[in-house]
Amino acid sequence: MILSLDKHFFTGYSNLADGCPRRESVEHGGIYMAVRQRVAALVTGSSRGIGRAIALRLALDGWPVCVNWHERRDAGESLVREIRARGGEAIAVGADVSDMGAVSHMVHEAETRLGPVELLVNNAGVAGQCLFQDITDELWKRYFAVNLGGARNSIRAVLPHMLHEKRGCILNISSIWGLRGASCETAYACTKAALIALTRSLALELAPSGIRVNCIAPGVVDTDMVQVLGAETLRDLAERTPLGRLGTPEDIAQAAAFLCSEGASFVTGQVLTADGGFII
Repeated sequence: MILSLDKHFFTGYSNLADGCPRRESVEHGGIYMAVRQRVAALVTGSSRGIGRAIALRLALDGWPVCVNWHERRDAGESLVREIRARGGEAIAVGADVSDMGAVSHMVHEAETRLGPVELLVNNAGVAGQCLFQDITDELWKRYFAVNLGGARNSIRAVLPHMLHEKRGCILNISSIWGLRGASCETAYACTKAALIALTRSLALELAPSGIRVNCIAPGVVDTDMVQVLGAETLRDLAERTPLGRLGTPEDIAQAAAFLCSEGASFVTGQVLTADGGFII
């Protein structure tokens, strides 16, 4: 914690869980001091795609951001350089979110170098298409270990500080397929539906501690992950979207920025569908 002192009166700022600076002051020996606590955001799976866009947007909003990468260290470090070039603060830390030890190390790095994590975005995930009868035990376990277990591990790692301070914000990135199901993506859809249940249940449990938990269910977003579907399929999906286009990572980042902001301070346990009207 950083203390600022003046002869008469000082005002300071602390980034709280709603992502907005607020003035704080405390009296000490008849003299007012401003207290500025430095806190951070952690975005898992943020070296590319939706996670990258969210991390960049939060950094531009003033959050020191821990960028998490798993296989693409170069992409994670590239994002950090971009954030710093644009006046923000960020670090990149590699971790497989399905590994609790790796997640604990990542959170320790974030806390040591940036400050306690008071904003967590669970974005890391794996996806793919496969007939149900062809899903191996290994694949099924991997989907749940990353998409759901990774969120659990990350929440467990940051929650002690949030509970102690009675403030914090958790945002889970699910999918419209977690709301309506998806042929040939059963394992993926199951994990994303579970994330929605986790969001709603945890929101009820943590609300008395001042911690908000929300979720975004993106529609078809133009990222590397969906490019495997092919140009023809993507054109068809865009045509089936009432707004007539695929989403962009920046569309989802805008929604995330709102749910992490003071403007959403009375919002918890909600699932924001950002899909261009796809599942209306």
